[in-house]
Amino acid sequence: MTAAAVSALRTLKTEREGLAALEAAMAEQGADGLGARFARAVGTLGAARGRVIVTGVGKSGHVGRKIAATFASTGRPASFVHAAEAAHGDLGMIQDGDCVLALSWSGESAELAAITAYARRFAIPLVAITAKADGALARAATVALVLPAAEEACPNGLAPTTSTTMQLALGDALAVALLEARGFTALDFRVYHPGGKLGALLTSVEEVMHVGARMPVVGAGATMAEAMAEMTAKGLGCALVCEADGRLAGIVTDGDLRRHAGPDLPTRPVGAVMSRAPRVVPAEASAVEALDALRAHRVTQLAVVDGAGRARGLVHLHDLLKLGIA
Repeated sequence: MTAAAVSALRTLKTEREGLAALEAAMAEQGADGLGARFARAVGTLGAARGRVIVTGVGKSGHVGRKIAATFASTGRPASFVHAAEAAHGDLGMIQDGDCVLALSWSGESAELAAITAYARRFAIPLVAITAKADGALARAATVALVLPAAEEACPNGLAPTTSTTMQLALGDALAVALLEARGFTALDFRVYHPGGKLGALLTSVEEVMHVGARMPVVGAGATMAEAMAEMTAKGLGCALVCEADGRLAGIVTDGDLRRHAGPDLPTRPVGAVMSRAPRVVPAEASAVEALDALRAHRVTQLAVVDGAGRARGLVHLHDLLKLGIA
């Protein structure tokens, strides 16, 4: 094993031990333990009418930016305010109804003084993430989340490594607890992630299916000539066959045309050619579920039906591939 690999394993082990210590502290019983304080912190952050203002300096500041972004992406309005800039006008970004989440491993960062004094003056709740229970930050906090002692992965014990991993993990835990308390769903999540891979993964079949004049459909009493004309006009390689009440009776595909090719095909009734057990999907299914069904059944189209079996639309493989979820 190379020296670099040995170093990497040592770093991972050290940081894992820090997370294990954090987990153990969270599991401890007691009204003043980390678990109880965590619950109070979630209540404080969740009760704020305004935003969560996350602040910190140095590496804690970088972690704070990520935590603020996670809060915002999971439906809890949040902003990051750099502690050093707060005393130079950025305190105006903190308003009545907000709640401050301040990060400092030592709890003695001088740059945080302006924010803690401002929060105290205007009765703005302050949640602290720190490792020093008797530090200035913990004393100023409404709720102090005191992290357990942990060894930095840096061999000199100087570069923030394990400490920032623990701060980030606790920030993620706060964000998840808040979204669970609000009943935040995947559909809510998509509101904040409309683009990119996440947006595509959360797209529903209803959003991409062909409906109305774009849906290839013929009646159960149609001839194959009518079905072929509809397939040609809509260009989706199939036609849904529906009863008079809209219930799906079957589907005619390009494959059916090849299997039944002959001079009499145009005059044959559609019921003699169609597949009577078409693959279907509900409109509320996700695009990923539809793609999985297409792959599992080796087809390129799915009929979209409601609870009564009525055809609502058609989704094609190409519609899903355009989303970038393949």
